[in-house]
Amino acid sequence: MSFLINLIFSVYTLALIVITIYCLMQLHLLYKYKRFHRQNESQRASQEPVLHAQFPFVTIQLPIFNEMYVVERLVDNIMALDYPKDRFEVHILDDSTDETVEITRKKVEDYKTRGFNIVQVRRTNRKGYKAGALKDGMPLVKGEFIAIFDADFLPKPDFLKKTLAHFENENVGVVQTRWEHLNESYSLLTRLQALQLNVHFSVEQQGRRAGNYLLQFNGTAGVWRRQTIEDAGGWEADTLTEDLDLSIRAQLRGWKIVYLEDVGSPAELPAEMNGLKSQQFRWMKGGAETARKMLPAIWRSHLSPGQKIHATLQLFGSTVFVFVFLMGVFSVPVLYLIGEWKLGTDLMNWAFVGFLAFLAVQYVANVEAPSRDGGYLRRLLKFVFLFPLFLALSMGLSLHNTVAVTQGWLGKRTAFIRTPKFNIQSLRDTFQRRNYLASKISWTTFMEGALMIYFLGAAWLGWQMHTFSFLLLHVLLALGYGTIFFYTLRHLRFR
Repeated sequence: MSFLINLIFSVYTLALIVITIYCLMQLHLLYKYKRFHRQNESQRASQEPVLHAQFPFVTIQLPIFNEMYVVERLVDNIMALDYPKDRFEVHILDDSTDETVEITRKKVEDYKTRGFNIVQVRRTNRKGYKAGALKDGMPLVKGEFIAIFDADFLPKPDFLKKTLAHFENENVGVVQTRWEHLNESYSLLTRLQALQLNVHFSVEQQGRRAGNYLLQFNGTAGVWRRQTIEDAGGWEADTLTEDLDLSIRAQLRGWKIVYLEDVGSPAELPAEMNGLKSQQFRWMKGGAETARKMLPAIWRSHLSPGQKIHATLQLFGSTVFVFVFLMGVFSVPVLYLIGEWKLGTDLMNWAFVGFLAFLAVQYVANVEAPSRDGGYLRRLLKFVFLFPLFLALSMGLSLHNTVAVTQGWLGKRTAFIRTPKFNIQSLRDTFQRRNYLASKISWTTFMEGALMIYFLGAAWLGWQMHTFSFLLLHVLLALGYGTIFFYTLRHLRFR
């Protein structure tokens, strides 16, 4: 019995330690971020480069697959960029198998008649998925620079002028911009997604830039120097996050990534649960695959110890969900042992420091960041309401993400499942009765329903035992898993 007790406490304590370390590293990025923004704003603005009158030739790549609802919007937006039309070309890398092909063809022909340099590039197979399309498209590229946009992104007219100016520095290989959210106010689900993305596109990216740590091209809304892609070995399809993989390889070759927090690129957040889960699965598994692939090279590299540590924590970001899952599951037997065996929790109270660090990062990214809209009080009240729900949703996704991460570390190959887009921008829009909705129920969905019951039972047990240390945690876990379970079923397309 003592062995079992020690095992339970060991697993639970290990999970808390890993989560806390990760949160404290995020706090360190927050420190770097705040220090960056304490600099004189006018001084920073005066240092921003300006694009010279000689416009460099740019290739814009638009990798798409079955995007019938948004491809016209995408092409119209790209063609409206404020850039001489004889100084850029557009390659629509179209792997579609549905009506998107014909919709795109008509749109391309329309713009060709207006004098634009645009082409629809078709492949006979989806080998390599997005990475394969980008790789196969490279021989067609004429530009010195390559801008990449996913189907749901709508860059602003001055995007190219603001990003290309930074390539005056010959060491810069990539310029990445901040994602904005076209449909953040559409539903509670989209609001909660925005909370976490705001952290990445403020505290994480800008904090890493300020600390001279490795940054990340986010797969879209950025510009590559063509020479950088070639020097780093090109696009590779052995991970589901080809963007993160190439970003690291490029930086290990000495290229710099510039992140522009003040340049926003609007995009559509997944409006339904199964689309969100497919996106999360791709990001989480791809993160583990990239960690498995690139960590040895990082630790053999010329990077400083601080850069190596932060790069490791960055690549382990998805793996933290495994420990969130273990923490939740093992907190129930720990609750029982505390109540029945009268065991103390002193060794675990310090984990509250990690929670405070996590809270601080979320607060700054969603309330204080200069890119946030609205008055301070409005942002604060919104954050106070959404943050507990965001915690619940994040923990509710931990089983789903743990499966993805485990497959990534074990090297199990799976298809690139793209996140469907439905042109959701206002409350009047809907994704119901549309193509691309998922129609199958996975085993993890049934497990999420079971975990909802598990944590409801744990909350009831703690109440009955008058042991309230875990009551809020178990209520949030039950709410999180229950929400994931409910909306996964509700957003299915039953045939």
